[in-house]
Amino acid sequence: MRPTHWLMTAILGLLIAGCAGISAVPTPEARQALAPTGKLRVGLQLGSPHNVVRDPVSGEMKGVGYDLGKELARRLGVPFEPVLYPSVGVLLDGGKAGAWDVAFVGFSPARAQEWDFTALHLEIEFGYLVPGGSSISTMADVDRPGVRVAVQEKSQPAVFLSRTLKTAVVVQAPSLAGQLETLKSGKADAIFSVKPSLFEASNQMPGSRVLDGRPGVDPHAMAMPKGRDPGLAYARQFIEDAKSGGLVKAAIERAGIRGAVVAPLQ
Repeated sequence: MRPTHWLMTAILGLLIAGCAGISAVPTPEARQALAPTGKLRVGLQLGSPHNVVRDPVSGEMKGVGYDLGKELARRLGVPFEPVLYPSVGVLLDGGKAGAWDVAFVGFSPARAQEWDFTALHLEIEFGYLVPGGSSISTMADVDRPGVRVAVQEKSQPAVFLSRTLKTAVVVQAPSLAGQLETLKSGKADAIFSVKPSLFEASNQMPGSRVLDGRPGVDPHAMAMPKGRDPGLAYARQFIEDAKSGGLVKAAIERAGIRGAVVAPLQ
């Protein structure tokens, strides 16, 4: 394990130990609402460091959603079971099928019609990734005739682009991997997503770069099925404790995320 990675893991462990008594002990009703099967099933999008990524060398899982889900399970006194998905659209479909108990996703009023949410835990910048040698050098170069922008379908970035792009062509892809393939094959000129995912993707495309600037922000929160009110109340307090106690900040640093900050306390 790299020294810096070991240090961040140790710091995260100390913060968890130091904050263990902040949240009230969950009531039986809260535990049953959050983990009705006896374990906490956490929906996560694999490949997004604000959710979860797998270290290519050690195989270790890390990410803000992963760390918070694991700690929530510990406080509930139940096993932690990450449920991984290639895209947010598939993740949400899994939730409708009852495959997870909580998930970490972008918040929107439309999603709040289907799911209950805690307060925000992350504010994540949107951005563009362009390949090496691209004539697109600034965000102002994107929304022009002939420019094709790949975005993940059913995602918050897709909703944002539908409201903001006027001239460029939007190319839908099923996942971040699909966006990358579209860019590599020359079927798109840029990728639009959240910056932590873009910086992660840029490691797979030598010469590519994330454009400077901040076109918008994707607010992230914990979601859960409606009708689990005792669990929702506990989850909301847990997220506030995780922010004030430094757990979210430590998870951001452990995952090496750029382009995301801890959301303000509520």
